[in-house]
Amino acid sequence: MAETQKEMSFLGHLEELRWHLVRSAAAILIIAILIFSFQKEVYEHFLLAHLNSEFVTYRYFCDFFQLFNIDSAFCEVSFSETKLQSIEVTSQLMSAIWTAFILGVILAFPYILWEIWRFISPGLTSKEIKSSRGFIFIASLLFFIGVAFSFYVIAPISVHFLYNYQITDEIVNSFKLRSHIGLITNMLLGVSILFELPVLVYFLTKAGLITPEFLKKYRKHALVVVLIVAAIITPPDIASQVIVAIPILILYEISIKVSRMVIKKQQKNAQKSPRI
Repeated sequence: MAETQKEMSFLGHLEELRWHLVRSAAAILIIAILIFSFQKEVYEHFLLAHLNSEFVTYRYFCDFFQLFNIDSAFCEVSFSETKLQSIEVTSQLMSAIWTAFILGVILAFPYILWEIWRFISPGLTSKEIKSSRGFIFIASLLFFIGVAFSFYVIAPISVHFLYNYQITDEIVNSFKLRSHIGLITNMLLGVSILFELPVLVYFLTKAGLITPEFLKKYRKHALVVVLIVAAIITPPDIASQVIVAIPILILYEISIKVSRMVIKKQQKNAQKSPRI
């Protein structure tokens, strides 16, 4: 009888998880349909925005370097002759569907977090729920800071570098639509997920899997990992990799402080609890 109750309880949790996943998928689908309905505007003003020589980042970079009387290629950005190729018959349609889905996931991220929180919160104590208050807001804030950083900093640097990189004049750059869109969407998702590091460290520390001492001990190893990740999601030039690595390393240092804060709070609560 006890085994049957446990089995029913497990199946009940699976059913509950299924509905959380269904609602999350529905939210993504609704947003994706809206994005698909405005695909022209999304492409011209967002996904292809970095091919506009007047893009805000190019102007700011140009002004910044001019302050120090440094000549910069960002002052002479030109994509006037750039035309992306759509070679396959279904290329544009599949690209529109894929980007609508990816952007749907990005915009639905706070709701997805809320559904995850609704699933796990019944298993938490009142103290744990209270201490985790603000989780959705902080995680969403970090995620969208990552989106903004990748869109306004990493993407324009990468596009400018890759579109102007040429081994010899005998080779003409002529890029596929799928290649450009893949570059932008991979950066948006990859960098945004990396910005969730402090949140991940918070929960791993709460679970007792890591400590501040562990993070400090492996700081050098983390630096190597960060540089490798930066090399994967950015073009193969040192400047872009450093620009990506710096905020991630700052987040790593913040994560150490977050882990230390969690440990101190756990020790404080342990001292307050009555000894048996």
